[in-house]
Amino acid sequence: MSEFSAPSEFLTALESLRGHRLRKDITLNEIPGPTRLAPYAAALNAEVWSKDNDVLVAHGKFIVLYDPDGQPSWHGDFRVIVLVKAPMDNEVAADPLLGEVGWSWLMSALDDCGVGFHHASGTVTRVLSESFGGLQLMEHRVEMEIRGSWTPVTADLGPHLQAWLTVLEMTAGLPPELIATAGEDNR
Repeated sequence: MSEFSAPSEFLTALESLRGHRLRKDITLNEIPGPTRLAPYAAALNAEVWSKDNDVLVAHGKFIVLYDPDGQPSWHGDFRVIVLVKAPMDNEVAADPLLGEVGWSWLMSALDDCGVGFHHASGTVTRVLSESFGGLQLMEHRVEMEIRGSWTPVTADLGPHLQAWLTVLEMTAGLPPELIATAGEDNR
């Protein structure tokens, strides 16, 4: 018996998350998955740092939950949960449509990546941080936080990961990355 014994469908889903091409701006690491939400879980953490690596521009989490018996609230055996957080300038944060825009970024990314899913839900939140006392010299910060979850229609979660990374890039304000043409190495 292996150290990590899990159903083959869950292992197939995890394998579909490996080997994806990442931008140089993004670091992706495996972190412990939540233990109370499902019998099987996996999680990834992503960070986007400024070019000189001194400012965190955005970060997020990608979580896969699997229950071989299914969960009624998921309407399936799998559930994908994502989080993306990034600082926003005050002008953008004051836009009354910020929530709708953030949610449309997530839905558009899922559509653009060809993700099959159902029962999507989530929130877009503006977080205002004001500092006082010994921290008073710090500037006020406004962050946008996008939380979403959905039930995938297959165990191929690669497109789901790509959609989440796209939202992370958009929230971080990264320009679209040019894709190398045939024969070029874009690594």
